[in-house]
Amino acid sequence: MLKHGEINPLNVHGLRQLDFNPPHFTNIILDTLSSEKAIIDWIWENLQGRFYVGPIDIINDGHYTRKVCISFELPEEVSYFSLSQNQF
Repeated sequence: MLKHGEINPLNVHGLRQLDFNPPHFTNIILDTLSSEKAIIDWIWENLQGRFYVGPIDIINDGHYTRKVCISFELPEEVSYFSLSQNQF
């Protein structure tokens, strides 16, 4: 983790934040109330696995709404992120 001064090989090689959402990642859907930059900065600082952050369109009764999809490779990071959502 960045805040503990540990070097993460995924950070060094630029492989930590993905541009696509792999099907084996665990997804969390959030409203766009928070800044994506604040969420990404928190993930970089507090977690160590690979992740994806991007928009997703939800269809509800014929209406489209845009939300933020956050996906994590490690299931334990999903739990930690979910518990820390109120910090954004």
